[in-house]
Amino acid sequence: MNKDTVDNLRALSGALKRFSEATGQLIAWLMLPMVVGTFVIVLFRYAFDVGWIWMQEGVVWVHAAVFMLAAAYTLNRDEHVRVDVFYRRLSPRKRAIVDIAGVCLFLLPVAIFIAVVSWDYVAVSWQIREGSREAGGLPYPFVPVLKSVILVTAVLLVLQALADMIDNVLVLLGRESGAAPAEHQVI
Repeated sequence: MNKDTVDNLRALSGALKRFSEATGQLIAWLMLPMVVGTFVIVLFRYAFDVGWIWMQEGVVWVHAAVFMLAAAYTLNRDEHVRVDVFYRRLSPRKRAIVDIAGVCLFLLPVAIFIAVVSWDYVAVSWQIREGSREAGGLPYPFVPVLKSVILVTAVLLVLQALADMIDNVLVLLGRESGAAPAEHQVI
């Protein structure tokens, strides 16, 4: 593989990682309305014996959105769940092989499956202008927008998986060091 191709792959991986980082930072701001909403719900419920279903649903949906949309960011930061019993002791090349296998056998198939299976679910929600099933719940267009987060999550995971694949292929080709992040290094 020539130097220009390697440089282009590094640039693409870097761009994808910066995108994951930026979306993660943006998504982190969703925590603020979630925390404030929860506080207001509790305050009004216990202090004034008043509750709004739309606000309760909103907090639940924002909570779900934060977890789903932050998945690629978490993967980018290498803070996802991993059983390090053997992985941390592997050489950089062997870690790259394990990571490529994980992306090819698990991450990409699952992300693509989620996108394919949820497509009709989301499309129907938009077509019928779905609102909450609860009286006083979230109206249209909130429900379809929130259901669309499922598709966005799948796309973000695929993009991050491509960045990880590029990095690991470069390690296998000897073009990157593949040093483990500090928390994974064995002393």
